[in-house]
Amino acid sequence: MYHKNEFLEISSQQKAFLKKIKKRKLLVRSTQILLLAAFFILWEVAANAGWIDPFLFSQPSRMINAMIDMAQTGILWQHIGITLYETVVGFLLGTIFGTLIAILLWWNHFVSDVTEPYLVVLNSLPKTALAPIIIVWLGNNMTSIIATALMTSIVVTIMTVLNGFLHIDNDKIKLIQTFGGTKKQVLTKVILPASIPTIISALKINVGLSFVGVIVGEFLVAQAGLGYLIVYGSQIFKLDWVMLSVILLAIMAAIMYQLIVLLEKKFLKWRL
Repeated sequence: MYHKNEFLEISSQQKAFLKKIKKRKLLVRSTQILLLAAFFILWEVAANAGWIDPFLFSQPSRMINAMIDMAQTGILWQHIGITLYETVVGFLLGTIFGTLIAILLWWNHFVSDVTEPYLVVLNSLPKTALAPIIIVWLGNNMTSIIATALMTSIVVTIMTVLNGFLHIDNDKIKLIQTFGGTKKQVLTKVILPASIPTIISALKINVGLSFVGVIVGEFLVAQAGLGYLIVYGSQIFKLDWVMLSVILLAIMAAIMYQLIVLLEKKFLKWRL
């Protein structure tokens, strides 16, 4: 009877603890939403009261009207679709090629040692500085924009994933080798499974970097896309279009990031 009461006491304490965590998460989420709503309300009030010039700073109501007008004509969906396509393609290529190159460098230490200083320099170099060169090489087209997004994310992916590979517990590797395991088996049975959290972290970083690369490319050469809309809107003083495009980019980046977080949760649940 004593053990049963003790079990019930522990169970109730655990429920109280979980309830406390859930309440805190709800509080954090509610505060985030309230802060965002307060920001837009203050923005709208400031524009209506004349504290800021709505022509220069726009305002939420004007952006909503612009969004409705552009959505009805279909132009908005075209710009969003093009930017999203370029970003997803650049994101996937950067992640895939970056991971493959990291595997190659882990496999061949000589190549890794030779390329290390070049990777450090490329990582320090602003990738957007390469955009004009890429455009000259590949032309004034969507391929150049995707290549810019690829160049923006690939070096970070290589260094992040390779660093994860090199910090795997050596005892696990030696255990496989002791039983006659090949280097390929070490890679597939130890390195890659243990590095999935690192790869997911690289995915999170690549979301923002891919958007940066795409927008820079669209600034320079695009005839459509949210980056083009920002440039064109600023040239003709349609600041409603500019601010709307910036907010849409933030929403798209947040959605992509949350998809990666969901993937991470699925993986952690599967491992458990």
